[in-house]
Amino acid sequence: MLFQPVLVVLALASPLVSALGKARVVNNCNFDATAWSVDSKIKGPYTLKAKGGKYEETFHRDPVTGGIAIKLTRDPNGLYTGAPQLNFAYSLDGSQVWYDLSSVFGDAFPGSKLVEKSANNNCPAIVWPTGSPPQGSQVKVCAADKDVTLTLCSA
Repeated sequence: MLFQPVLVVLALASPLVSALGKARVVNNCNFDATAWSVDSKIKGPYTLKAKGGKYEETFHRDPVTGGIAIKLTRDPNGLYTGAPQLNFAYSLDGSQVWYDLSSVFGDAFPGSKLVEKSANNNCPAIVWPTGSPPQGSQVKVCAADKDVTLTLCSA
């Protein structure tokens, strides 16, 4: 009988727990892209078809690495060939998510506008007008209850 009040309190509190958003990638390019979700394990590859292909995963925290990197290439085997990569990295930190955009081995989407932004319009966006990283920090933070979407070949 001592447990009954605790269960009632937990039942009442459960609606207060907010849902987590998702890390999303939308491919608006005229060509396919390939994504891998990388933390202490590699998941993928996932093909994002030209003009509308999508990938998404619910924000989560890897107990080993802490952060997750969604690695994108134009080459279907690019993660393993040293092809240019675009990295959409995020780290779930309680009720916040830290997100950034970086490139490795060159620009994976040269000449293409890249936009990474939260569904919460009060949060900062990361915009690469020409597919190359601009100067300065690209790390942003926002509440983790809204999706953060990277749009390849954004309008």
